[in-house]
Amino acid sequence: MPNHLATETSPYLLQHVDNPVDWYPWGEEALALARAQNKPILLSVGYSACHWCHVMAHECFEDAEVAAAMNQDFVNIKVDREERPDIDQIYQIALYMLTQRSGGWPLTLFLTPDQKPFFGGTYFPKTPRHGLPGFLDLLPRVAQTYHVRSTEIERQSASLLKSFANMLPSKSAATPEFSEQPFDQALTELKNRFDSENGGFGGAPKFLHPTELEFCLRRYFATGNDEALQMATYTLQKMAEGGIYDQLGGGFCRYSTDQYWHIPHFEKMLYDNGPLLRLYADAWLASHNPLFKRIVEETAEWVMREMQPHGRDGTGGGYYSTLDADSENEEGKFYVWDRTQVAQILSPEEYAVIAPYYGLTSSANFEHEHWNLVVTEPLEEIAKGIGISQKEARERLASARRKLLAERELRVHPGRDEKILTSWNGLMIKGMARAGRVFGRDDWIRSAARAVDFIRATLWRNDRLLATYKDGNAHLNAYLDDHAFLLDGLLELMQAEFRQDDLDFAIALADVLLEQFEDKPAGGFFFTSHDHEKLIHRPKPSHDNATPSGNGVAAYALQRLGHLLGESRYLEAAERTLGLFYPTISRYTSSCCGLLAALEQSLTPRQVIILRGEAHALTEWENALRYSFLHTVVLALPVELVGLPPSLSKPAAVDNAVNAWVCHGVKCLPEISDLRELLRVCEIQGKISPLSIN
Repeated sequence: MPNHLATETSPYLLQHVDNPVDWYPWGEEALALARAQNKPILLSVGYSACHWCHVMAHECFEDAEVAAAMNQDFVNIKVDREERPDIDQIYQIALYMLTQRSGGWPLTLFLTPDQKPFFGGTYFPKTPRHGLPGFLDLLPRVAQTYHVRSTEIERQSASLLKSFANMLPSKSAATPEFSEQPFDQALTELKNRFDSENGGFGGAPKFLHPTELEFCLRRYFATGNDEALQMATYTLQKMAEGGIYDQLGGGFCRYSTDQYWHIPHFEKMLYDNGPLLRLYADAWLASHNPLFKRIVEETAEWVMREMQPHGRDGTGGGYYSTLDADSENEEGKFYVWDRTQVAQILSPEEYAVIAPYYGLTSSANFEHEHWNLVVTEPLEEIAKGIGISQKEARERLASARRKLLAERELRVHPGRDEKILTSWNGLMIKGMARAGRVFGRDDWIRSAARAVDFIRATLWRNDRLLATYKDGNAHLNAYLDDHAFLLDGLLELMQAEFRQDDLDFAIALADVLLEQFEDKPAGGFFFTSHDHEKLIHRPKPSHDNATPSGNGVAAYALQRLGHLLGESRYLEAAERTLGLFYPTISRYTSSCCGLLAALEQSLTPRQVIILRGEAHALTEWENALRYSFLHTVVLALPVELVGLPPSLSKPAAVDNAVNAWVCHGVKCLPEISDLRELLRVCEIQGKISPLSIN
């Protein structure tokens, strides 16, 4: 019989609907049952693309003996960490407090009926293995501990709640004086962690760190620091040539299991690929490396092909969440190759190029018998070695890749989590819009606009935002990241293609941030809204994780919108946020790169360029400003638009010409009606790439 997950929308929860475990979703029904029966809660948190979540499910949750023990002594609650990041965030921190070890997924915690954790871990096998206790042995011991050591558990819970309270930043008595010192400190910290041989920061497992790499690019654009540029571009090149990048289909996997970027954990996450799209686009602006342009093109095509639904009328929706690491119950099976299979698919001429290029001439690199494709030899050296031109080598490589991709499409595909998360969509909207603007790709911009339209139509209800959508059901109160990331994405999309509805939506989101999330007395934004379900802790996050800090993105986006509209409420909220977190930024600089972006913007206010004219006449000016760097906001407003805010309602020039208004902070120049003059002014101020003048 199905358990209590049958009516859920989360694909992860539905994966467990036929378990013999009597699972409940998180909610008052399960919590009330635990209180009424005085049973501890077994909380299991994971997500649909998680390999070790699948392993524990198979070993434990599908096992009748384990399920019987769980059902006898516990109220069992299953949570999708992607739908409930509020719960996941709290209990990941709690696990670290209890064990002094980092968490992860699956997260397995045992709670009192009033939600306080007293024991936990991550993955547990059914029987003891790899130094881990067996879950079947552990369950009765945990249940007994709960009933016989309640006083000790209560003391531990009180201490844990006190530690949670102490984690919240406190407002300083005096307003801190901002400086550029944290930028230098963060760059020094990143240099110390930088892997100069392989790129990236630290050793294995090696994560993508897009927020830190973006900080490095910002430092280069702001100061011309070549070391910062080299850290970013060298890392991006190594990632692009490694097995963490899908060399045939585009898109990046979540992390590399080794320090060389060769063997990934094969799941693909929307939240990684959105920031990487804009990062590679901006790295191309800085370096003109053609590899970066190709990576953007292939990744954007993968996003539209595999991660965005398209309706029969040609319209599309929001972006899906993840692709699984596993297919046919084996991690990576969809992506890896046998050498003989590749040779059979390709012509001898194609194989002569692709075998050395992707390392097929070396030993197998995946489980000693398969090859995950990694660029191992420069194409020009291969061409020279077999006596053909580089042009011929490129053509053979392209033909071979097309054939292998077509063959791979015939395999059983990894599972796809088709829920649509507002926060991750915000990241992808920004990535697609930025890349589309840099490379002049209207199809990418339209893809981002379709996602915005979908969210506005399905996840924006009664002037409030919802967090997740699946199969016609939008639900769950949206979090800080949903509002901040979507607002940031809208501001990027408006620069690629201005739509009045997007501006109205951005203003509405900003107002909800201030009304429902801001801690006005102390500063900063809570992760959950003021009317959210009461949990044992209400975080106010500052550090970046796999995604940037919601407080950092909120402050950054509010600054941009505040300068565009001349709206002091937004600017003051951003300033209060930076004031609250400035001691944290100063102490943990490289862990707060999201907040550093907002700090940089506070110290060096954005340059805003407003273009006004006939739609057809604006195109040339927009194209000339396409390569504007991160410090400039450009809006092209057709003259027929009405009802714009006063700060944007500029008069057009006569004779179908274009007028431009340039503001830097609170200083605005007279209107400019000559494109060359505009480019000259912007180049003098160092804000526009010289590419646009050539």
